[in-house]
Amino acid sequence: MNSIYAMTNKQMQDAFLEMGEKKYRANQVFEWIYTKNVYDFHQMTNLSKDLQKKLSETFSSELLTIKEKQVSKDGTIKYLFELPAGGLIETVLMIHPYGTSLCVTSQLGCNMGCAFCASGLLKKQRNLTSAEMVMQILSVQQDTGQRISHVVVMGTGEPFDNYDEVLNFIYTINEPKGLAIGARHMTVSTCGIVPRIYDYAKEGLQVNLAISLHAPNDEIRNELMPINKTYNMDMLRQAIKDYIDQTNRRVTLEYILLKDVNDDVKYARQLAHYLRGLNVYVNLIPYNAVNEKGYAKSSDETIQAFKDELLRLRINCTLRKEHGSDIDGACGQLRAKQERRP
Repeated sequence: MNSIYAMTNKQMQDAFLEMGEKKYRANQVFEWIYTKNVYDFHQMTNLSKDLQKKLSETFSSELLTIKEKQVSKDGTIKYLFELPAGGLIETVLMIHPYGTSLCVTSQLGCNMGCAFCASGLLKKQRNLTSAEMVMQILSVQQDTGQRISHVVVMGTGEPFDNYDEVLNFIYTINEPKGLAIGARHMTVSTCGIVPRIYDYAKEGLQVNLAISLHAPNDEIRNELMPINKTYNMDMLRQAIKDYIDQTNRRVTLEYILLKDVNDDVKYARQLAHYLRGLNVYVNLIPYNAVNEKGYAKSSDETIQAFKDELLRLRINCTLRKEHGSDIDGACGQLRAKQERRP
């Protein structure tokens, strides 16, 4: 049975027409789900009993099951959800002065194999559907009673390895008659699948693009991120430049600071040289240590020196505020812990 959450408003209208129903009925259902937070077809009171029955027999409207929930002292909430089709995924709610941001998972497991990342502790089993990504937002909203204002597709998995479903998810949550999450309030992150960066540039979206860089040169990036052996830093830089030229949009570069690996001031200089002339800013990220990976967080002094050097060299950068450091904050940690329990 297909999920009702798999469709944009237009896709839902087309599906209703195929069922012999009027388009405005699809609009009513879309409104019930996304603006009234009603997910049971039988509670959609402006639908006939026959249509309620037809919808319940045609579409699934169940949400995710909360298997575990961790609440940080800073307000961050990490969810371990069970999918209706089976499997466990993580979703993280973060509270910011500007609103609530949800970090959404796009795959069940991950095959990118980044050396420092907990997501890869469990290999990819499959891609998530757009409906399963939408369900993460709806399930969190239902649990907290808070509207999600910002979305980052940075959870477990590589979004550009699940390109079509991620795009459908973006279009669905951007619908003005639905969740109405603004395009500029969304960010999609990739570890650097270069052909998809070119595809993404052609979409004409205002959705932000983030690149997980994490290294100033090929030698270190090859060690940390296997994708670099396929699409090296020169290829990635050209793709970033072409993306900026085509879209006139700034790109975010994520850089996790790992003790004695990529955090020396000399690497800040190499990074600045690599980025010279690009409309980018660097998001420096303190490492959320993963016991199984053997990497450590850089000291506060080292992080500050790295940031200061980038700023001195006129590279725009920020230091990401740490969220959920007192819980299993890194992507994949909670799921791996749960699945390893006897």
